[in-house]
Amino acid sequence: MKKLDDYVRTIPDFPEPGIMFRDITSVIQDPDGLQLAIDEMQNLIKDVDFDVVAGAESRGFIFGTALAYNMKKGFVMIRKKGKLPCETISEEYELEYGTATLEIHKDAIKPGQKVIIVDDLIATGGTIKAMIKMIERLGGEVAGVLVLMELKGLKGREALGNYKLYSALSYEGK
Repeated sequence: MKKLDDYVRTIPDFPEPGIMFRDITSVIQDPDGLQLAIDEMQNLIKDVDFDVVAGAESRGFIFGTALAYNMKKGFVMIRKKGKLPCETISEEYELEYGTATLEIHKDAIKPGQKVIIVDDLIATGGTIKAMIKMIERLGGEVAGVLVLMELKGLKGREALGNYKLYSALSYEGK
């Protein structure tokens, strides 16, 4: 029986020399890989008390929606700037070469709701920190952060401070 990391394709020297790119497309395009990923992620949070799942465009949608469905929770979309139709709040965050902005509907999180944030990976933690800020500005409580993959060399876990991070896979490098 294959393990979850058996489904992750590693591409050396992408996007630059010395980087080992961990590709999740090989996980989600395989029915067994996708099911194993969702099952393992769900198992990590089975004892966490939460009301709703939030995920960022686009890979957070893949894992977050499946988990919300399986666990009978709602799903909140966090999108790139300009993609949501109703009134939003936004948060700008740093990328390796510039900045980006995420948005969430103002009515997506109710005060006091406990939220699990789901994404495909954590690297430096910038995207997830932006999601945390918006959820808390709306009065939500972040019950934890769940990712398929953690790239330990980029220190995203440390950037999250006291927020609980659950990762199905962990890699030492960048």
